[in-house]
Amino acid sequence: METQFGSGIAVDAHGRSAGRTAAADAAAELDADRADFCQVFASATYDYGAVLDGVDEVLDDETTVVGCSSSGEFTDQRTASGSVAVALVASDTMAFFADYGTGLREDVTGCVREATRSLPNEVDGYPYRAAIVLHDGLVGVGEQVAMVTQRRLGQQVSLAGASAGDDMRMEQTEVFCDGTVVTDGVVVALVASAEPTAITVDHGHTPISDPLTVTDADGSVVRELDGRPAFEVWRDAIRDHAADEFDVDVDALEPGTELTELLTRYEFGIDQGRAYKIRWPGLTTDTEGPLEFAVDVPEGTVLRVMESPDEAQVEAVRSAAREARAELGDADVAGGFVYDCVCRSVILGDAFDTAVDAIRDELAAPFTGFETYGELCMERGQTSGYHNTTAVVLLLPR
Repeated sequence: METQFGSGIAVDAHGRSAGRTAAADAAAELDADRADFCQVFASATYDYGAVLDGVDEVLDDETTVVGCSSSGEFTDQRTASGSVAVALVASDTMAFFADYGTGLREDVTGCVREATRSLPNEVDGYPYRAAIVLHDGLVGVGEQVAMVTQRRLGQQVSLAGASAGDDMRMEQTEVFCDGTVVTDGVVVALVASAEPTAITVDHGHTPISDPLTVTDADGSVVRELDGRPAFEVWRDAIRDHAADEFDVDVDALEPGTELTELLTRYEFGIDQGRAYKIRWPGLTTDTEGPLEFAVDVPEGTVLRVMESPDEAQVEAVRSAAREARAELGDADVAGGFVYDCVCRSVILGDAFDTAVDAIRDELAAPFTGFETYGELCMERGQTSGYHNTTAVVLLLPR
């Protein structure tokens, strides 16, 4: 059998029916009498417990099930909103384990410890390990989650995953583990395999400003850049570009949708030498003073204002898929999971389907993904792994 992968996606008025249909469609793609692993992404329009009940109707008790709430779902077949997307894996060359923790906001280390307590340090016959990490998308501790998880699992374990979404409501996000639904939590799924998996990330942004140093910050709120009000510095940096590209007068900006869209178009990048790590300031609601990010930005951090045209956003996910495929070498692709930021969907609009088509073209294999509130990609030996406005691709070898 080796490794098989099935994907399914469904829209229904009832969560149980949507979960059952998506899981049944995914199971129909497997030439196996069981599924070893299941990942579920569900719109905030549903009762998540009902969705999982529907999924369970298709699976047996031995299937490891994880997932989270989302802000848009897609598979190799199509994209949708207000839907349930399911991925199923059956394999005799992989083993899957999962657990969850709660209390993420108050104690990241304790929460991750709880989520990893039952995961094995090694699995006989499966020398390679990777982990899928899904966490509450509104807590703002993604970088800490990545670092603590890797410390718990070890430097040789690659991590992929995301912050859960809630259809851009920004009210409450949830993670799922074997029928349990929790907010303010994290779920960690360990993938032990006979051959290595592939994990890649790309974003498509380029800098349009000089380096800017964070000189006054408190957690995710940046008050000053280079000693000046942060919002003023950002506005000055994008003024000409926004006028030329979008005919927008940034000096007339008011709080609201247009402001959020521009903060998504013009994000910030942290120079890491060979690449930039993107940071989204889209929680900013005022045009005076500070910028509010989705994750902590410490004082002393050097940032650049970035921009990314639609074609670069599409090429970024194509590149991530291509690079992941190349990482598998001669191995065939069984299937993949894609964690793609909802900000990229905001930037691309109707062209988001084109980005999903690009993944399909590169992989020629089934995949399931969702639009996230932040992405996690931490390869073996790295010390930082949380991203904004990127696409993360995790591929399983056949």
